[in-house]
Amino acid sequence: MFNTIVTVIGALILALGLGSKWLERTPVPATLLALLAGVLVGPAVLHWVDPAALGERPVILERAARLTLGIGLVSVALRIPKEYPRRHWREMITLISLGMVLMWGLSTAVVHLVLGLPLALAAVIGAAVTATDPIAATPIVTGRLAEQNLPDRMRRAISFESGANDGLAYLFVFLPFLLLTRPAEEAVSHWLVHTLLWEVGAATAFGIALGWAAGRSLQAAERRDLIQEDWRMVYVAAMALLAVGAGRLIRSDEVLLVFAAGAAFAQVVGPDDRKAEEHGQEAVNRFFSIPIFALIGTALPWRGWAEMGWKGPLVAVLLLLLRRPPVLLLLRPVLPSVRSTRDALYMGWFGPIAVAAAYYAALMEHRLHEPRIWHVASLAICASVIAHGMTAAPLTRLYGRTAASHEETSPDG
Repeated sequence: MFNTIVTVIGALILALGLGSKWLERTPVPATLLALLAGVLVGPAVLHWVDPAALGERPVILERAARLTLGIGLVSVALRIPKEYPRRHWREMITLISLGMVLMWGLSTAVVHLVLGLPLALAAVIGAAVTATDPIAATPIVTGRLAEQNLPDRMRRAISFESGANDGLAYLFVFLPFLLLTRPAEEAVSHWLVHTLLWEVGAATAFGIALGWAAGRSLQAAERRDLIQEDWRMVYVAAMALLAVGAGRLIRSDEVLLVFAAGAAFAQVVGPDDRKAEEHGQEAVNRFFSIPIFALIGTALPWRGWAEMGWKGPLVAVLLLLLRRPPVLLLLRPVLPSVRSTRDALYMGWFGPIAVAAAYYAALMEHRLHEPRIWHVASLAICASVIAHGMTAAPLTRLYGRTAASHEETSPDG
């Protein structure tokens, strides 16, 4: 089984890499092809790869997603200019606090009302799919197409939000989880003291300290001419691995810890260093992102989907339409980066559901022994990979054309 997995992953990355420029010109994203490849080699078709044969499927999926998120979140942090958090902190706090609460509430309502699941269980699922996924969002905000058609303010806002709210989703996931597993008063107390202060607060502080120390250490090594150029290419990836592992060892929110470390590292190093690290990290990110989508494809619960019947696809469609676009339209007046209804609709639509949802769903399925969490979350992931992936290129081009037309016809243009 191991040799089969290695062979499949290697062949898939080679094939997608050879056709990467062609793929950029088509509406078919590499993530969708990786997902379909996973379905093909998985138990549903060829049965070459079966996660259940390697151990507990939720545990394998959670660990793989956690590692992929760790690598991807550092890439996101390096893309954000050093001055951006200081200039836009009010806007970002609004988006990742009030915005996330509203998205969580809408997602929970959709799952609860359509599927009839208990409210606390629906809240767990709603929280798992709330965060904007940084792995799936990366192709939307990077590359030549995005740079030519999207303003920097939009690309940076999506990047920062996808990095920060991934870790903060931990709070929303664990509140209903604790309510399901403990008496209400004890659950709220534990959430406020342990989850909020330690698992999230301490994780943020530890991540900032780690990123600062890693940045200062790199600068010291460069001043003394101690580090070779090829080692620098893996330095940030090593920091991401350290953050992921340390976060789990101290039993904290390792996703938020990684992003905090990456953000602090980006604040310390100079622009030239950060640009070089970003290019290397993006390459590592691509290497890790393809296998996780293939793994998700092998783990799709076809029987569970069938049991949901027509309500399953309805939930997936409603999550895509109601979870995020109405919230961005509502908050547009207090988000300086979102200057028009066009901006709000674009940012509202492109909030992909992918690896972060797989991570939280697998984590909660394992802890609650409730397969319906993965049934709903995986369907939302597949719907998002198809819908957001297929529309990314055409809608980005459309945004660029309409924005240019508006500038030409505006009185100030």
